[in-house]
Amino acid sequence: MFYAIAMRAVNLLWHIWFRLQINGRENEPDQGGYILASNHCSAIDPMIVCQGVRKTYIHFMAKAELFDIPVLKHVIRWLKAFPVSRGSGDMSAIETAKQVIRDKEVLGLFPEGTRSKDGQLLRFKSGLALIAQQTGAPVLPVTITYCDPKKSFRSRVVVNYGKLVTCEELGIQPAENADTADLTHARQLKEATRTLHGIMEELKTQNL
Repeated sequence: MFYAIAMRAVNLLWHIWFRLQINGRENEPDQGGYILASNHCSAIDPMIVCQGVRKTYIHFMAKAELFDIPVLKHVIRWLKAFPVSRGSGDMSAIETAKQVIRDKEVLGLFPEGTRSKDGQLLRFKSGLALIAQQTGAPVLPVTITYCDPKKSFRSRVVVNYGKLVTCEELGIQPAENADTADLTHARQLKEATRTLHGIMEELKTQNL
């Protein structure tokens, strides 16, 4: 209930503050069980990204430090986020991510792993490809472009939702058993990560 109310409020807020242009809504799958991959250049990105996903919840993986902040930690948990300790190979977060997909909901990830200061796509981490390999989940690429870096009142924001990308299209061979997935395919994961980066780089140039 809180999630649904919050999403309606956020939708109204951003349509008032920004000239929000959302493209590709028709690419939202009919059900969950996929990974939403978005570029990351602002703390408000999760609230912008959710505008084009209405059929199920998005569970964003968020840095663990946010869950140490009073009040905020409760709000982001109500909004379905869960913590990850960056740079530590947090297997607990990986297991939570896999469960989100098993539950047929949406896993939200920022493959850059941090915010881009100039809005350009940074190098992607391989964690997304690893989760896709272990679950067989397809990826919905999304890009956000703030046409005014200062995000001024009534500035233009372009959000593009691409077409769902399967593991096969990324060159990933899903593990037969997600709980005992072979983690040695580093080259395959690296290539898949590079392929996704290229897809999102092209998507980001559209409708500007």
